[in-house]
Amino acid sequence: MNLNIALTQIDIAFGNPEDNFLKVEQYFKESIDKNTDVVVLPELWTTGYDLTRLDDIADPEGKQATSFLAELAQKYQVNIIAGSVAKQVDSHVTNTMLIFNREGQLIKEYSKAHLFRLMNEEKHLIEGNENGLFELEGHKSAGVICYDIRFPEWIRTHMLDNTKMLFVVAEWPKPRIDHWRALLLSRAIENQCFVIACNRVGSDPNNEFGGHSVIIGPWGEIIAEAGEDETTLFGQIDINQVDKVRDTIPIFSDRRPDIYKL
Repeated sequence: MNLNIALTQIDIAFGNPEDNFLKVEQYFKESIDKNTDVVVLPELWTTGYDLTRLDDIADPEGKQATSFLAELAQKYQVNIIAGSVAKQVDSHVTNTMLIFNREGQLIKEYSKAHLFRLMNEEKHLIEGNENGLFELEGHKSAGVICYDIRFPEWIRTHMLDNTKMLFVVAEWPKPRIDHWRALLLSRAIENQCFVIACNRVGSDPNNEFGGHSVIIGPWGEIIAEAGEDETTLFGQIDINQVDKVRDTIPIFSDRRPDIYKL
């Protein structure tokens, strides 16, 4: 089964949800057509890392983003891995990924499990405690957010039940973009899965972001990769390739969890 993927690598207006909603809507109008199966947005695409103003700009219960994205998914008949949004819940804010099917149904929410102290996330956000597993077009998939990819045990936890696609959304800084590529390649090779990763570009008052959104196959091959500019990156994947790779080198059946100690 082939899936056509579109990664929306955009700059994000710092602390300005209205402009960011308009930009995403425009990218859909310009880039997404009937051949697209899955669209992926970057992390915190509604607000950027304007964390000190989340009391004012976070999305209460995620309702605005959910309504907006459900309409886009239904209009374009496309699955959306909707990056993540700052979701206000009672007195707390989470960094939450939203996932929609072609009918516009919200099928999964995942809140970032590992908060990144170098960007002060732990001062303004609360961590999630649930997994990122969901089903996309009949295939088991997983979604994680940015810093999560530095925790291979968390990713492997998602891969133990024949999960075939790992979606990663991020605001990964440019100075460590080599780590981004190396970690994503490692997660693809060690889990024999497709890694589909969308990063932002541009800058905010404190950071410059590196882009290089990428689609990686289960052998670790680069299927498509963007540079450092705003763009929509397209790539096609063949889900059946995962089973072929796992049959060739059966790492999951050769695991010895009885001797692994954490």
